Amino acid sequence: MRKTPQLGRRYAAGLMTTAATLAMLSVGSVANAQDEQSVFDGEFEEIMVTSARKREESIFETPTALSVFGESALKALNVSNMDDVGKYVPNLNVSRFGVGNTAAAAIFIRGIGIQDHLITTDPGVGVYLDGVYLGRQMGSNLTLKNIERVEVLRGPQGTLYGRNTLGGAVNIVTRKPGDEEGAEVDVQLGTRDRYAGSFYANTRLSDKIAVSATGSFKHRGGVGEAVNLPNPEAEIGEEKEFNGRVALLIEPSDTFSLLFAIDGMDNEAGQSPYIAEVIGAPADCCGPLPQLGDADFPADPDDLATAVPGLESTSANALGVSMTAEWNMNENLTSKFIASWRRTEYTGGLDDDATAYHLSEFPEEGEAEQYSAELQINGSWDNFDLVSGLFYFNEDGSAFSGPFNFSPFNGQVDTPGTIANGDFFDLAQETDAYAIYANGSYHVNDKLTIGGGLRYSEDKKEANALFPSFGGVRDFEEVDTSAVTWDANMTYALNDNMSVYATVQRGYQTGGLPPRPFGGEAQFDPFDEVKALNYEVGFKGQVTDNWLLMASAFTTNYTDFVVQVSEPQAGGFVTRAGNAAKARGRGFEIDSKLNLDSGVFINTSIGYLDAEIRSLEGEVLGVAVGDKLPLAPELTASVLAGYRTMLDGGGELTVQADYSYRDDMFGQVVNSDTELLKARSLFGFNVRYTSEDGTWDVDLYGENIFNEVYDQGRLNNTFHGFVGVVRSNDRSEFGLRFTKRFGL
Repeated sequence: MRKTPQLGRRYAAGLMTTAATLAMLSVGSVANAQDEQSVFDGEFEEIMVTSARKREESIFETPTALSVFGESALKALNVSNMDDVGKYVPNLNVSRFGVGNTAAAAIFIRGIGIQDHLITTDPGVGVYLDGVYLGRQMGSNLTLKNIERVEVLRGPQGTLYGRNTLGGAVNIVTRKPGDEEGAEVDVQLGTRDRYAGSFYANTRLSDKIAVSATGSFKHRGGVGEAVNLPNPEAEIGEEKEFNGRVALLIEPSDTFSLLFAIDGMDNEAGQSPYIAEVIGAPADCCGPLPQLGDADFPADPDDLATAVPGLESTSANALGVSMTAEWNMNENLTSKFIASWRRTEYTGGLDDDATAYHLSEFPEEGEAEQYSAELQINGSWDNFDLVSGLFYFNEDGSAFSGPFNFSPFNGQVDTPGTIANGDFFDLAQETDAYAIYANGSYHVNDKLTIGGGLRYSEDKKEANALFPSFGGVRDFEEVDTSAVTWDANMTYALNDNMSVYATVQRGYQTGGLPPRPFGGEAQFDPFDEVKALNYEVGFKGQVTDNWLLMASAFTTNYTDFVVQVSEPQAGGFVTRAGNAAKARGRGFEIDSKLNLDSGVFINTSIGYLDAEIRSLEGEVLGVAVGDKLPLAPELTASVLAGYRTMLDGGGELTVQADYSYRDDMFGQVVNSDTELLKARSLFGFNVRYTSEDGTWDVDLYGENIFNEVYDQGRLNNTFHGFVGVVRSNDRSEFGLRFTKRFGL
């Protein structure tokens, strides 16, 4: 096997060292205490966002469904990555199926996303870090430190964001250098061998130069062991990750600024908890394999046996740099240019049979390198706002797997593989994407605003593959797709704090190629882009001084919907992906935040979703009209309730409890009982004491306090006699976190 990538480790460690040095140099006087009245008057600060229309505006003015998490909310909910965000946003679901790596995030919004991670597949939800598009799922489960806010847009975002935002977009905004000078150190200890730490410093070096730096480390012990290996590299479910980021802001004048940023990540983890449920074995000889209970067939479902030493561990590394230039051309026009480079590498795979036998295992490694550039020309006049731009994206990536094995599970455990042991596959693709767009809003009067936009996009992909069934000849394919996407919207202000909106949005997801054509070259056949048309109405407003309510209802129609299924073939199986269906998603979402003068606060979210296949073009194995889309629970809900009070002896106490619910859902588009993921309910709490001068906090927290163990993914391989089940790594945890703030 190829050498484990070390790219991210070197640079993440270097960034942490640089950030630590800056933090030590910048620690100074104590930060100011928080004003008591601002905590207990029950009123809300105005929520400003940038993701909806790529310009700063009040959340009440945005004609799209949107959830926002500020820094304090992320900390209060113990949110550390996108996996955690997925518990609290209506109609959002996050899976880690992939290669079992904790750095990967398969994000689904309103039933749209993709679990596959190979280079020829693209996600259905776009993830952006400070305006930079992250093209791969691997590395997108970002650690959320030094974050100003996370914005989750639901519904197609085809005009301003373009490619691969069919389900929506996630915009992660970091704190800008110089905005709030100060430093912060955070230390965390908890059960399951949890220990973590982070620091952040933000200061101005002069009137024209500011710098910020952050570094973090986290570790969590595993839930099981690789029981048949004498010296396993990691426990099953173990997590260990370093992150670092440094940003430099240069403002040579009042009208021009340059922001440079570099970030790195190194993730070393154990394989996600995984079992194989055997079906159709002779005389039920095996059942679920863990029931057999020896070193070859572990009895504990959190343990793993593997025939491939090293497959019990995974790794992921990333390094990214970006430059953002902003120029206020005059009082009406501004320009913005964002350029970026990013590289990700990973190793992993799955031992599908979870035993010590060479039945079905896929060691895998991959890499992707991307460049992007975007030029925006934005304008604001008395009655009209404009956002326009040009976009370019290039990505070059590959995936390699081997040696892998296939064997049927419904025979003897030593049945020879139907594909010769020791085979491999090699997959590579380069993508070039171009777009031009414009979006405008016209303020008819003080109450009515109408808007719309248009975008033209092109994607050119050149892919090549070498699979065992190709007869030793590499196959080359090209995929050229284009799309015109648009939106039209209207917002009507009921008063200064409440508005209603209606919007129609066209979105698309790029075409591509099947990721696993084991059956032969003829199956390495391109599919076209998916198109979506979304109709949505909504309400946003501060109903009273202490009650904020947002609600939306939507219907989205998908044409040329890509159905991805695995079918048996002589010599193995093929993962087919093709434009075989029309689909529809409809539902509603409610976000409510209530802050009472007494110090009581209650935040709730509810999402309802009916997402299903409406028609099929031809016959697709196992898929029927009316089948639900994968990872699309009908009901999602969350509640956060708490109480704040000032203590007689000084300081502030905040006590809160939270609840998250995800309904039954199917792991794949094939709606069989073996694909069903059961509903899950997660409970947590947080008790925080903040010092009288506001310079330090101590938190006592609990996550998943009733230790709910649930399935994150189920892949039905009935033609090989088993169902692969990725179990949650999200077990109960209790701990303490101490945070110290310094002024600069």
